[in-house]
Amino acid sequence: ADFDAKTKRKVAKIYQALNSDPVDVATLRRMAISEGGLLTDEIRCKVWPKLLNVNTDDLPPPPGKELREDSKDYQQVLLDVRRSLRRFPPGMPDDQREGLQEELIDIILHVLERNPQLHYYQGYHDIVITFLLVVGDRLATALVEKLSTHHLRDFMDPTMDNTKHILNYLMPIIDQVNPEVHDFMKSAEVGTIFALSWLITWFGHVLSDFRHVVRLYDFFLACHPLMPIYFAAVIVLHREQEVLDCECDMASVHHLLSQIPQDLPYESLISKAGDLFVQFPPSELAKEAAQAAQAERTAASTFKDFELASVQQRPDTVLRQRFRERLRGEERTKSTLTKPRTNRFVKLAVMGLTVALGAAALAVVKSALEWAPKFELQIFP
Repeated sequence: ADFDAKTKRKVAKIYQALNSDPVDVATLRRMAISEGGLLTDEIRCKVWPKLLNVNTDDLPPPPGKELREDSKDYQQVLLDVRRSLRRFPPGMPDDQREGLQEELIDIILHVLERNPQLHYYQGYHDIVITFLLVVGDRLATALVEKLSTHHLRDFMDPTMDNTKHILNYLMPIIDQVNPEVHDFMKSAEVGTIFALSWLITWFGHVLSDFRHVVRLYDFFLACHPLMPIYFAAVIVLHREQEVLDCECDMASVHHLLSQIPQDLPYESLISKAGDLFVQFPPSELAKEAAQAAQAERTAASTFKDFELASVQQRPDTVLRQRFRERLRGEERTKSTLTKPRTNRFVKLAVMGLTVALGAAALAVVKSALEWAPKFELQIFP
């Protein structure tokens, strides 16, 4: 009964935010990250476009035959889509699945045709499938195009340089929280390639339960483009004992970490990822990450333009207020995980998931996060 009442209150808050003028995107973000995410695909169809600032009244037209005939990527996309059987719900009739696969091909080719600066990569279709299954082909096309030119931009470069640069944030995050795990992984020389498929598919390729995939998409769509790498870090940290019990060699550690558990405590890990983003923002980790990669223009640095493009998305005022109210209303706080070997970081009380979201969203809005090797942190006036 308590769960049902809580769910009803959350649904009411979501629809109230949707019906506000302008739409209360800050509240929608909080709802997307807070426990349970956006709850249903019906709600996701309404909220995901708001989180991406997509106009649902101006959707792309159905594709023509020339789309496939003129595409240099058609054959590769076709091969990948044919191999995507396990991403569709079990028991789905063959004709329905085959129809969706045809729509999947068209969505991908449409985005690539309209954005010649983007390059297809294997794994991209895993993200597109998720949107197709939740919102249908035409809305999925619009959402995926916006996502591809912002959050996924780095993965769609001609080379993997920017993708490698993002992966290089993984070890510094782990180091801040658990130097022992970090040093063990360094000694094993395992690298970060085990997390590549997690990152470039937003975990869609590696999680078998679709409910968990869309829950993570709620989270990632409401946050900064680098949040998936923070989530990857908390998965590794969650498996601390397994890692430390492993043979300290590359093959053993890579094998362990690349086999992602399916029974992860997703809500807890989402909360921790949000907390870590606030405590150790990308700007704090940029120098360490940039030692191993070069990146000129990345999703994190262009995200400021994406945020500012929509004048109604001003979470900072709302989130500051929630932050203060939560601190006044709660005496109980818990200490954050802080790197034992350093006192450079001020301990931050963990205010809970919604406030962690508030701080994360505030950090996004307030900082340009020019985190490429220039090491310059530009602040909005």
